[in-house]
Amino acid sequence: MDYERLIAPAAAQMRPSGIRKFFDIAAEMDDCISLGVGEPDFKTPWRIRDAGIKSLQKGKTTYTANAGLKELRQEISGYMQRRFGLQYDPLKEVLVTVGGSEAIDMCIRSLVSPGEEVIIPEPCFVCYQPITTLTGGVPVPVELKAEDQFRLTPEALKAAITPKTKLLIMPFPSNPTGAVMEREHLEAIAEVLKDTNIIVLSDEIYAELNYGEKPHVSIASLPAMAERTVVVNGFSKAFAMTGWRMGYACGPEPIIKVMTKLHQNCIMCAPTTSQYAAVVAMRECDDEIEQMRQEYDMRRRFLVKRLNQMGLTCFEPKGAFYAFPSIASTGLTSEQFCEKLLYSKKVAVVPGNAFGDCGEGFVRISYAYSVKHLEQALDRIEAFLKELQEQG
Repeated sequence: MDYERLIAPAAAQMRPSGIRKFFDIAAEMDDCISLGVGEPDFKTPWRIRDAGIKSLQKGKTTYTANAGLKELRQEISGYMQRRFGLQYDPLKEVLVTVGGSEAIDMCIRSLVSPGEEVIIPEPCFVCYQPITTLTGGVPVPVELKAEDQFRLTPEALKAAITPKTKLLIMPFPSNPTGAVMEREHLEAIAEVLKDTNIIVLSDEIYAELNYGEKPHVSIASLPAMAERTVVVNGFSKAFAMTGWRMGYACGPEPIIKVMTKLHQNCIMCAPTTSQYAAVVAMRECDDEIEQMRQEYDMRRRFLVKRLNQMGLTCFEPKGAFYAFPSIASTGLTSEQFCEKLLYSKKVAVVPGNAFGDCGEGFVRISYAYSVKHLEQALDRIEAFLKELQEQG
């Protein structure tokens, strides 16, 4: 069989995840410290786990409605109103998905036709570009700069818009940079979009992990933006539920209806046990979110201070649980830095160019780990930098 001819070109040309590459190597190393994967080190709060267990004990193991349990969609609607001031009809404007990643996939595939353009601010999460390409859409990367605190500026957005632009992805708080967009920045973006037919996919999976003085603001909450915005969120980060694979999308009924139809044919429904657990997460676990957020904030300040002290310039991330320091002072590329650090000091971080070409010269470090874990890794990184200086 000639498999090269059989496999779809768009699938064959998809790059493997740069995040997983270094994680997989680190997993095979003894005494390796990984700061590579964006996964909370907290256990899922017990009351959430207990709800999942009880649903199994009661034999609730059948399919749910395609869009998700009615009870869960009602809780999501209430949560979005309570936390972010957003109003959604739980029966028509909410879709429960298999993680936030499926919601992103369903949104892009529902909206983008071959040849249409998708504006993707980079550095960013790794899935936006390949999903766009698989639809036949054209990714249009827009470079986010450290001097702009890795925010999307209205000037950069204007320059990227063409008659073919269909979708703008707004991934804030950002993976990998930790950047946030505050209300005034979002208002400037909304002003650019107001006379266009461009839809916004607002990936807000890290919305609860915001460490600035101002709380997270969704672009969908701005005047006239709800009708052109699909908000994607989930349970993995804020509730430490990565393995439960629970996400959701909220947006205009016509878009959610098509997304649900795709989800119906591709997935059927999100995991039933996870949905019952998610009901309790939405209803009862605001306090647990805050406890985890405070712990991440403490780790964030510790990590950024150490990085700057050792000479890796790092702008202050205000969201998510990543730092994105510059490694330009070492004279190494992002890949070289990560490989040398991994093999010489057994510390795994992710090269910045895994998140787009403009991420070259940076690395992503996750602080979703204990302070002891971070301290040991940072000591090794500091020793690595001193050896590089000595080698001249």
